[in-house]
Amino acid sequence: MNTPVIVFSRAPVPGRVKTRLAARIGDWRAARLHLRLTRRALRTAREAGCGPVELHVTAPHAAFEAHKRVFLQKGGDLGERMYRALRRHRRAILIGADCPQLEPRDLRQAARALCAGYRVVLLPTEDGGYALIAARAAQRAIFDGVAWGGAEVFEQTVKRLAGVRWKKLRMLRDVDRPEDLDQIAPLFLRRSATRSAMTP
Repeated sequence: MNTPVIVFSRAPVPGRVKTRLAARIGDWRAARLHLRLTRRALRTAREAGCGPVELHVTAPHAAFEAHKRVFLQKGGDLGERMYRALRRHRRAILIGADCPQLEPRDLRQAARALCAGYRVVLLPTEDGGYALIAARAAQRAIFDGVAWGGAEVFEQTVKRLAGVRWKKLRMLRDVDRPEDLDQIAPLFLRRSATRSAMTP
């Protein structure tokens, strides 16, 4: 398939990532959780075997130095940054680091859809966003005017796909709000709770 997989993540700096979760578990544990989620996303991307895996980050960080393909995100808002990352390739898959339910099979399904002629593939999340977008010859219009971080990101994106052959994958739940922790992140919390200090 040779479809590159791009993992989008933020530098795991306490106080700057997972701020909504930090209100419950603290800045340091939230940053540690974010780093674990990023590593899980990278592992999922590698295990999918779709193509080379790239990590696109908001800022350089020591935790990312071991990765061979690390790039800085460029652009004003999230939509522009995703568009710039996707347009580097003829076709590519982009995932975030917030959805540990995402599995290699989801990425392989997206890659097969692109090869079958679909222009865009989306995997929606329960909070109204999406955890995966795959595209062939990504178009800027898909990302313009979307209220990123809101509850209508998926719906607004779908409206921008009018006339485009696209595919919807199964819906998953990501880790963004305190209530999400009880559902799908207890393993990360148990591990991080055993550490009195950490270096992201």
